[in-house]
Amino acid sequence: MIEKIFPDTRFDKTLGRTLPVMLREKVKKNANLTLQVVKNKSGVFVRYSYSQVYQHIIEMAYSLKKLGISRGDHVGLMSDNRREWFITDYALLSLGAVDVPRGCDSMGQEIRFILNFADCKVSFFENGRQLEKVLEKVEEVPLLKTAILFDYPDEKTVLKAKECGIEVINYHFLESSGVEISKEEWLEIEEDMEKIHSDDVATIIFTSGTTGLPKGVQLTHDNYIAQCEVAHNALSLMQRGDIWFSVLPIWHSFERAFNYMVVALDGGFAYSKPIASVMLSDMAQVQPQWMNAVPRLWESVAQGLFREVKKQSGIRQWEFNTAVYIGKQYYKAKELVFGLKCRYHWRLRFIDTLIGIIPYLLLSLPRFAAEKLVYKKIRAKFGGKMRAAISGGGALQPSTEAFYHAIGFKLLEGYGMTETAPVVSVCNSKKPRSNNVGTIFASIELKIVKEKNGQPADSKPLKPGKKGLVLIRGRQVMKGYYKRQDLTDAVIDKDGWLNTGDLGMISYDNELKLTGRAKDTIVLLGGENIEPLGIEKAVNSSPYVERCVVLGQDQKYIGALICPNQANVIAYAEENSVLYDNYDNLLETNEIQNLFRTEIDMLVNAKTGFRTCERIFKFKLLKESFQVGREINVKQEVMRHVLNALYKKEIKQIFSAK
Repeated sequence: MIEKIFPDTRFDKTLGRTLPVMLREKVKKNANLTLQVVKNKSGVFVRYSYSQVYQHIIEMAYSLKKLGISRGDHVGLMSDNRREWFITDYALLSLGAVDVPRGCDSMGQEIRFILNFADCKVSFFENGRQLEKVLEKVEEVPLLKTAILFDYPDEKTVLKAKECGIEVINYHFLESSGVEISKEEWLEIEEDMEKIHSDDVATIIFTSGTTGLPKGVQLTHDNYIAQCEVAHNALSLMQRGDIWFSVLPIWHSFERAFNYMVVALDGGFAYSKPIASVMLSDMAQVQPQWMNAVPRLWESVAQGLFREVKKQSGIRQWEFNTAVYIGKQYYKAKELVFGLKCRYHWRLRFIDTLIGIIPYLLLSLPRFAAEKLVYKKIRAKFGGKMRAAISGGGALQPSTEAFYHAIGFKLLEGYGMTETAPVVSVCNSKKPRSNNVGTIFASIELKIVKEKNGQPADSKPLKPGKKGLVLIRGRQVMKGYYKRQDLTDAVIDKDGWLNTGDLGMISYDNELKLTGRAKDTIVLLGGENIEPLGIEKAVNSSPYVERCVVLGQDQKYIGALICPNQANVIAYAEENSVLYDNYDNLLETNEIQNLFRTEIDMLVNAKTGFRTCERIFKFKLLKESFQVGREINVKQEVMRHVLNALYKKEIKQIFSAK
């Protein structure tokens, strides 16, 4: 009776039990609302309504059903984000099939392993190049018999596939044959939707592990519906009809989850590429309200703005730098006044307000002037209508976050993992606080416990502000790893708690802060435990550093491999008249070595909160950036297990006695 009088508004229980049913109900409500915004061959963005997209989905489901795909079948989906991906995904889900996705930047070995391990007889490919990766060693995918290509393949690829016993079908052929669907057949497909259970597997996403072979994470319809039901709490600024700008790989669970949450919140998508110049150009045309991106992209855009300013006159540079400084100081004061600082130690908000009110008032007028002269122009580069954006898939540098806050661009950090489908927390769009990865979703239970060697040492939850191992339980937790019950049992205990492997703490306002990875802990010869994430995050904030990897297991001190930001290093050399003949030699000059020594010492020291044992004693500048599939996986995570082999010589130099 109490629940009927006071319903729990944290949960939207009107969405239905499964993803295709949710979409079907949203089509009834939003028939003429824009669901997809797609760039055509002429470079012009075309809009498709909910009803148009839904028709394409049902027609594609009809064609796939005729092809023999049915409930429970595993179907590969090797493609980047595009209009056809969304349609294919929902068409397969409508039949009760399970898609097994991967992106175009995946290596052939990975794709073949995934298709074979997941028992895929049919797979979609974005283009002929992706199919070629399979044909290179077709004996590794003996079950694959049908390949469906989004883009038209060349005749050579088709013939080669045929010789290997694989039939190639063009996606557009299936689209055309789908229009033949009758009213009765349409209703049959919608009836099939009703037969799908909420705990049926919707997708198997293979994680690009940092420690070995990928693991197939089985995610159910309910895993996704659970977060769709609570998404409105974090994304409270979102309005019906808002457009999300989609640039991330759709196979990855972060972007994939928002593919469903945006539908739940009556929004639409515009597709682009995660390349700053292309992205900003497309945003100017589409004028989206929201987007997701990884920290590297936000950092790249910010650094691009600073480089652009450096080319302008001295007065313009002064104007820009002064405006950014004012913005940062104003936001610090605003955090105090309006309760936007996280409380990891208990304190009264009222005291913060008293501390911040005077600087907040004093800075209001100069901040107003900076808004008119600088901030508004910068935000216009993002289309001019952005309400907020979300950074996920890695740690956002504090300096990057501070810059976007300074210019009045609402950048929200989020956290999750594939095994939790994946969103665990997102900063509230109405009241975002810095120095955390967001408010914990109401659909999950989360606790911090004491840990030892990456495992819970105690089941008792720690109090706010206490660091420990992050454990998660609830509807969002995966069904398990495909064909690997042993691995499932290793991360989910008998009470349903998932060991994330992350170290963190909770604030007094139920926000989560990450402090490191339990698995990545470095133990020095002196017995000191080092969390590399915090050190790497600090060094990565330097404009001259693209990526830093901290090393030192069983060594006397901490060392680091550093990929420099080539453009900024060269710019520094030119501004300071450093003589060099090529980039490789430039990195060895005393001037550049001293530059990095100074940057590291400035960012990692006692004043910035680091112990003596956490300071980087020696480092090595690498001549090339890390590459996907080599040093980093497609989620931009460093595959630490491969570094010792790839950089054996460099690591030996770092830890030599000299």
